[in-house]
Amino acid sequence: MARNTLGWEEWICLPDLGLPAIKAKIDTGARTSALHAFAIEPFGRSDRPFVRFGVHPIPERPEVAIFCSAPIVDRREVTSSNGETELRYIIRTMAQMGDHAWPIEVSLTNRETMQYRMLLGRRALSENMVVDPGQSFQQPILSYDLYDDIPKSKPADRALRIALLTREPNNFSTRRLIAAAEARGHVCEVVNTSRCYMNINELAPEIHYDGKVLPRFDAVIPRIGASVTSYGMSVVRQFNLMGSYCLNSASAIGASRDKLYAHQLLALRGIGMPVTAFANSPRETSELIDIVGGAPLVVKLLESTQGRGVVLAETRKAASSVIDAFRGLDANFLVQEFVKEAAGVDIRCFVIGNKVVAAMKREAESGEFRSNLHQGGKATKVRITKAERETAIKAARVIGLNVAGVDMLRSESGPKVLEVNSSPGIEGIEKTTGKDIAGLIIEHIEKNVRIHFPRRRRRQKLPISIADDE
Repeated sequence: MARNTLGWEEWICLPDLGLPAIKAKIDTGARTSALHAFAIEPFGRSDRPFVRFGVHPIPERPEVAIFCSAPIVDRREVTSSNGETELRYIIRTMAQMGDHAWPIEVSLTNRETMQYRMLLGRRALSENMVVDPGQSFQQPILSYDLYDDIPKSKPADRALRIALLTREPNNFSTRRLIAAAEARGHVCEVVNTSRCYMNINELAPEIHYDGKVLPRFDAVIPRIGASVTSYGMSVVRQFNLMGSYCLNSASAIGASRDKLYAHQLLALRGIGMPVTAFANSPRETSELIDIVGGAPLVVKLLESTQGRGVVLAETRKAASSVIDAFRGLDANFLVQEFVKEAAGVDIRCFVIGNKVVAAMKREAESGEFRSNLHQGGKATKVRITKAERETAIKAARVIGLNVAGVDMLRSESGPKVLEVNSSPGIEGIEKTTGKDIAGLIIEHIEKNVRIHFPRRRRRQKLPISIADDE
C-alpha cells in the first residue's frame, strides 16, 4: 500500500520524546537507527537506568533545543558509515508517520555535523514497509513550525530527575515519595542535606556531594529538618541557581520555620489566629500574659516541632514560671491565647498548589492538650468548611509554600491558624484519608517542570539558547 512506501528521506514524529517533527534519512544499509543527541547523561538506579539528553531537531536553528529522557535498554558498540566505532546508549521509543505508530530502538550520538538529525536503519522498519530509494517524502509532510506551536505551559511528559533533600532516607514520607515518583516513570534520588557543599559562582554554580559534583536535577523536594534549617535553605537556593524547580522555595521554608515572622505575615493578610504576644525583656512578663487574655495560655518555642516545646500554663503563676524558665534558657518563644472551645482538637489541612487535597481531625489523648500524632493524638477523616478551606489555601499562599500542612483550630469566631508547616508528614494524612498524597505531590511537580521549548526569533536580535531560560 502507498501509505507503507517510504522514500529515502521522510518526516517522523517521536511523541514520547517530545519531538513533533524531525527529518530522517532512511538507510536500509544501516542496521541501527541513530538520533542526534548532546549532553548525554545516564542517571537512575543500576537496575532501572535512564538517560537524559538534548536534541537540536532543526539543523539550521541550533538555538532550538529540546531536552528528553528515556529508559536505557542497552549499550552497544556501533560502527558508523565512515568506519568509526562508538559505544552508544540504546533507547526504545515510539515512532509515528501519519496514522502508523510503532516502537523502535534508537542509538544516541552527536550528529551535529550531519544533514539529517536522525537515521532510520533497517531494524526499525516494520515488515509492511517498503523503501523506494528514488523517491522522497512518501509519508505525510510535517514542519518544524510545530515546535513554535507547542504551548509553553505544557507539563513535562518525560522522565524527570528529582532530588529528595532529606537526612532521613528511611522514613515513611521519603519512601512514599520515591515510590510515587517511580510509579510515574521518574527517578527520585535521596540527597542528604548536611553532606552537600557548594561552589558559589556566577557562571556555573555547583553542589558537591561525597566528592563529586551533583548533576542538574529537574526538581527538588526539600524536606529539611528544623535543626539544619539555615544550611538547608542555602542548599535549596543553590539548587534553584542551578535551574532546578524547588517544590518549596528557601524563603518560604524560612518564613514557615520562623514562627514569629509567620504569625506577622498571617496577621498582615488578615488570617485568623490565636492572639499572640512576644517580648524580649523579662520586665514584660505580666503584660504578655494580659495581652493574650490571661491564663490559661500556651507558651511555644519558636523552634518547636511536632508538639515539642509547647507548654500549657493553666494559671497566671504557672505562666510566669514557664516564661521565666524559657528566658533563663535564652530561648525564643511566643505566648498565645488558649482556645478553650477547641478542646484539644485541631484540623490538619494538606495544601498542594491552590487546593486542599486532604484534611484530618487530630484529637489529643486524655490529659493532653497537644493533638500532634507524635504526642499520641488520634486522627480521623474530617469534612472541612468553606471558610476553613479558604483559610488554609490563603495561609499557604501568604507564607509562599506550594506544599504545606496548615494546622488550625475551630473557634467560635472561625478558623484560627496555629502553624503552616513546610515539610508536613505524609504517613498520618494518607492513612487517615486514604488519599495518594505522595502521588499528588509528584503530579504537581510534573505540572510545574516545563519541557525546554524553542523561543521564537526576534528581529535584529541574536538567537537565545533555551538553556538560558531554565
